[in-house]
Amino acid sequence: MTDPLVETPDWWRAAVVYQVYPRSFADTNGDGVGDLPGITARLDHIDRLGVDAVWLSPFYASPMKDFGYDISDYCSVDPVFGTLADFDALIARAHDLGLKLLIDLVFAHTSDQHAWFAESRQSRDNEKADWFVWADAKPDGSPPSNWQSVFGGPAWTWDARRGQYYMHNFLPEQPQLNLHSPAVQDALLDVVRFWLDRGVDGFRLDAINFAMHDPALTDNPPLPPGGPRTRPFDFQDKLHNQSQPGIVDFLKRLRALTDSVGGRFTVAEVPGDRADDEMQAYTEGDDALNSAYGFTYLYAPALTPDLVKRTAAVWTGRPGQGWPSWPFSNHDAPRAVSRWAEGRDLSAMARMMALLLVCLRGNLFLYQGEELGLPQADVPFERLVDPEAIANWPKTLGRDGARTPMPWSADAPHAGFSTAEPWLPIDPRHLPLAVDRQETDAGSQLLLTRSLIAFRKSHLALMGGDMHILDAPDNLLIFERSHGDARLLCVFNLGHRTVAWTPPAGWRVIEAVNGDEGPLEPLSGRVLSPLSGAPA
Repeated sequence: MTDPLVETPDWWRAAVVYQVYPRSFADTNGDGVGDLPGITARLDHIDRLGVDAVWLSPFYASPMKDFGYDISDYCSVDPVFGTLADFDALIARAHDLGLKLLIDLVFAHTSDQHAWFAESRQSRDNEKADWFVWADAKPDGSPPSNWQSVFGGPAWTWDARRGQYYMHNFLPEQPQLNLHSPAVQDALLDVVRFWLDRGVDGFRLDAINFAMHDPALTDNPPLPPGGPRTRPFDFQDKLHNQSQPGIVDFLKRLRALTDSVGGRFTVAEVPGDRADDEMQAYTEGDDALNSAYGFTYLYAPALTPDLVKRTAAVWTGRPGQGWPSWPFSNHDAPRAVSRWAEGRDLSAMARMMALLLVCLRGNLFLYQGEELGLPQADVPFERLVDPEAIANWPKTLGRDGARTPMPWSADAPHAGFSTAEPWLPIDPRHLPLAVDRQETDAGSQLLLTRSLIAFRKSHLALMGGDMHILDAPDNLLIFERSHGDARLLCVFNLGHRTVAWTPPAGWRVIEAVNGDEGPLEPLSGRVLSPLSGAPA
């Protein structure tokens, strides 16, 4: 049934959003890279899942140093993906199917090939001189502060034209925008208007807590010893190169603009050590963003009851609190089914993850291939293209293994993704999990995913209710979802051993994976409802 919660301007609340990584979804012109017409041609697959919206990772004009997250023109489509006409056709088809379309906004930085930066670097007194973060060298010629880049090395690069350093939190080819400048904010809001005018239904704001710096350029203090450290970035407490209070004021300007159109959705991506606090700040009240997500699950090396308890403890539904969003996997993190398996059966892990995801309180983000149970792909060093993976190999898995092409047809060349060799190789383990194989398998992950999304939408307690964690032994995760008089009990065995567990009197299992009765096997999950007439 259709939940009344999604038939309102707040359609996004409790929505299921499907992420498409355009380079790897479907290639129609035979160059080995996915494109917008390929997404349009495959929208039926997404629609059949029962999701509410599609989020596209960047498709803008870009030199592709960071595969689209280095944007040289916010208002055009890179030729590798197609044209603006192709985008218009995509959004029209999505709307015909009843799907909302969300796009990425990358507002912390541009490409060094963007016209704004080309002008800014020419002199210290041109119209856009302060549109990026420039600073003089220290007397000894060293960078203005000790800030470090996410991708390794100082967050500063010398530019002889200006005789100054420019800041970049990521690659040197991604200069930092100066969002303290009202002119920069106005220009970025014009970008939002451009895409709203084309019918876009919402925006995901990439790494938005990186969007402002401390103008005093104060050095970051060191972190205390402990924790994994594969980059200089990991040694610092990032107090001054990101996470500045002025970000909230800009987000309120953006929200006012999207609200003026109506029915639009805004969600922040918030990585980093202070993600919980920043997610709260960016969504607090009725005038900030609609939602936010962090990397609580995306970077978690193991799925434990404590991990779920921590998120539930932060997002309690208190008055004025925003609405959370939760991805288990995306284009920036190794696929969760591989991260969390710990030697256990990947198929069983995928089934349990799917049930847990639809039971969480908040919006759900499903990454392409997650509905197939795809494991992290094995990409040999010579085929790596991710700058982070290459720089840190073999200490980090990098992002390429989560970005390999979608397998559409097990027996077609290149799994039906393209007629040419893809930009990243297809892992042979993905072929038996191709869409065409799973369409005809009654026990497949694909058909289960469709069923579980429908299950979620048939229960108000899952769509908009409260979440209360219950005490449980061993590695059991047990929580209650409730909405008014409706109650559901969700039980998961996240451990490696079978656990004896008896349902409470007056409850019956209405959905289950990996076993629906008897002891709870490892990676099993059950959802129970009160029997008719039993106390709720």
